[in-house]
Amino acid sequence: MTGIPDGFQELLVASVGAERAGTVLAALQTAPSVSVRLNPAKLQECPFPEAEKVAWSPYGYLLKERPVFTLDPLFHAGCYYVQDTSAMFVGHVFRQVTEALQPGCQVLDLCAAPGGKTTDLAASLRERFGDRYTLISNEVMRNRYGVLRSNVETWGDPRVGTVSRDPSAFGCEPVFDAIVADVPCSGEGMFRKDAQAVAEWSPKTVEFCAARSRRILSDIWPTLKPGGILVYSTCTFNHFENDDTVAWIAGELGADVITPKEEILRFAQNDRIVTTKYGYALLPGLVPGEGQFVAALKKHGDITDTIGGRFPGRAEFPGASVSSLPAGQIVNVDRQTALNYLHGDAIVLPADAPIGPVIIAYEGHPLGPAKNLGKRCNNLYPKNKRIRMDIR
Repeated sequence: MTGIPDGFQELLVASVGAERAGTVLAALQTAPSVSVRLNPAKLQECPFPEAEKVAWSPYGYLLKERPVFTLDPLFHAGCYYVQDTSAMFVGHVFRQVTEALQPGCQVLDLCAAPGGKTTDLAASLRERFGDRYTLISNEVMRNRYGVLRSNVETWGDPRVGTVSRDPSAFGCEPVFDAIVADVPCSGEGMFRKDAQAVAEWSPKTVEFCAARSRRILSDIWPTLKPGGILVYSTCTFNHFENDDTVAWIAGELGADVITPKEEILRFAQNDRIVTTKYGYALLPGLVPGEGQFVAALKKHGDITDTIGGRFPGRAEFPGASVSSLPAGQIVNVDRQTALNYLHGDAIVLPADAPIGPVIIAYEGHPLGPAKNLGKRCNNLYPKNKRIRMDIR
């Protein structure tokens, strides 16, 4: 980033103070960090050398440099997800404020694409409840929904369903024990990575995004059970979309802001996460990531029936297609053969590989289907997922 939009610096100072604003502005002139979060169902050790553990994520790692993820078969196998360290803080807050969730709970990730927070929530819920939970991952934009569905499928959790609905189409039945709403925002936390975010930013954009967030939350609020938890987040820094909106949720929709827990405050002290009036602000320069705001609220009332009330309508469960692959026909291949397969090329399997339908795998992690004919192998890897860059 080489320039800042008109009005941004003044609003930043008003929102985080002059000293912190200076730190953010300086950080925005540097290269962004890169980090990954492991899929604990598939991988327990970070495959990248000299990676630094992310303090608030049990599976997050900050990398020394950015590898070519497209040329790593483990990436295509869903062994890890590339996610900013700041965005991982949403999952941390979710874990801290949803300790009362019970087996059979239903959780909604409302504005979910491309899927980073969904996969983080899925890992946490699976660790606590096994198969006894449902996570609905929603994205209203159809072009973004395809990316979300693909990422959920690659992650491979059969308890994660995907839908594409406007929040107003969810109805009024209170069915969710917790909702994560990482609402569309003015994108100040994307400035280092996305020149379009800089070009589109203006004070009017901030005003529009704040109003849109309140409309989204008003529409989805009836589906949150009394006593249910809302985790609200943005990748922006200004108070209109952050603290002011949280205050509006509490006052207009009826909720109590959840007070900071000791565990969260420890990170605020050691890792320079800013405790705001109603939540937590992660700012570039104070933390290595791109920035995030997170707050949590509890809806007025008490949950009387955690398991009652089913999600209305149909959802796709793309992860189920990955988890039910026939284990007996898995064929492990080396890295280059795996890349050739992911590229859509013809491959030849070892002589002892079974004839017929097989699952191509790398280091024991399934990549996709093929049909082994002996001297050649029909590549059945989905065309929309194939690597399109040079793999040599």
